Amino acid sequence: MTENNAIPRRKFISQTAATAAALTIVPRHVLGRGFVPPSDMLNIAGIGVGGMGRANLINLASQNIVALCDVDWGYAGKSLDRLDADIDKLRTRLEAPPAELAPPQPPAQFDRDKAKAQLANMIKLKTEHVPKAKRYKDYRQMLEQQKDIDAVVVATPDHMHATIALAAMDLGKHVYVQKPLAWSVDEARRLARRAKETKVATQMGNQGHSFDEARTAVEYVWAGAIGEVREVHIWTNRPLGFWPQGVPRPEPLKVPADTLRWNGTGVNTRLAAALAGNYPVPEGLDWNLFLGVAPQIDYHPIYHPFNWRGWTDWGVGAIGDMGAHLIDHSMWALNLGLPTAIETISTPYNGASYPSATFTFYEFPARGNMPPVKLTWYDGGLLPNRPDELGEEQLNKGGGALLVGSKGKLLHETYGLNPRLLPKSLHDSFGKPPQKLPRIPGEHHELNWVDAAKGKAAASCPFEYAARLTEVMLLGVVALRAGTKIHYDADNMRVTNAIAANDYLTRAYRQAW
Repeated sequence: MTENNAIPRRKFISQTAATAAALTIVPRHVLGRGFVPPSDMLNIAGIGVGGMGRANLINLASQNIVALCDVDWGYAGKSLDRLDADIDKLRTRLEAPPAELAPPQPPAQFDRDKAKAQLANMIKLKTEHVPKAKRYKDYRQMLEQQKDIDAVVVATPDHMHATIALAAMDLGKHVYVQKPLAWSVDEARRLARRAKETKVATQMGNQGHSFDEARTAVEYVWAGAIGEVREVHIWTNRPLGFWPQGVPRPEPLKVPADTLRWNGTGVNTRLAAALAGNYPVPEGLDWNLFLGVAPQIDYHPIYHPFNWRGWTDWGVGAIGDMGAHLIDHSMWALNLGLPTAIETISTPYNGASYPSATFTFYEFPARGNMPPVKLTWYDGGLLPNRPDELGEEQLNKGGGALLVGSKGKLLHETYGLNPRLLPKSLHDSFGKPPQKLPRIPGEHHELNWVDAAKGKAAASCPFEYAARLTEVMLLGVVALRAGTKIHYDADNMRVTNAIAANDYLTRAYRQAW
């Protein structure tokens, strides 16, 4: 599809809403014994199915997956084809006896019951759902043409999350959106408002919000185990070894190479030229649909697949990728709300590709009888000072959070896993905190959303909360792009000291989008 024949979102929504069909409820007795009536199943469409979207669909295989949409079926098709090999690999692991590890190696974390359930879901997705689900490249055509869709999973690059989710909610469809919820602060707020207006079931894909251990971490804080918290440190090793950042946009030399100095600018110019090339768009990829609302940029394999998250046009960097799995629990436990000041310090940032490493400093005001909090984010291999209470143990370099309280400290890993009090004597003496939060059955984040859509449960991480969490993450990006500490008026969604930074709270969409 070219830009000239693209469907403007407003026209698309009005046309589709006018022709939307009512759901058909089939009585159970009509189907006979052994059949699940359609009224007990959610008809789900996956949008973006080559990466995390495939994992979401595996977890949703108990439902009725009726449509698959991806702008790159060359990549997504191979991902679905790999189900055969992944099924064989998991089956082989289940059939093998548990590995014996020599001390002092810890036992491998492999839940055989969960693995068996995953294997069954993978087989069902491969043999039942993928063959019959209708395939699309353009989500707008899918929503316009296929009337049996009840719910949509959005697992595209970040820059398209809000546009697709808003279109689905406008049609009354339940929506599950991968993290981060949106590319801009304005989009996150619009998603929260629209979810409230439409009353559809919503969920952001930060699965740790549904984990038992993550909820225990929150309960430690609520029980007063570490006293008043005024300081939080959160870190991730992303993007190291995962995707490129801190690199120039590919661009041919505009001057002879021998006229360039071997200083920072000259080296970066040479690097950009070394990356440049005339790369054809791969077969199966609709680059115009990939760009969507973002600016027109020529295709290059350094952008897609997956590497898009390191580029400002499409992703929101390490804090957008992992902040939802790490900032979440502190924000939840401390009811942080939105910050009043944010400053991001980084390795060089060229405006196109996010820096290799950043510090972001947040200042959260007092809330009721809770004191103000200073939260520091570290990425790209940067780490906070190791607490003395750890003794010889090292911080998990992959990621974690350290909450510093007046009575002790709480340490947990990515997704809120392995929460423990420091020092160990406090952990041992305090014991388990009282359970205040409900547990999500099976820790199934996607199926919790399905139950919410069916009116059987409350969503674990609905847009009402997810939008605020996303806004906190994105404000770190706003401060990076502003190049200065920003003061934030959350009530009015406005930066008060660096007026130009307000442009980074939203974005201008490409023509026809």
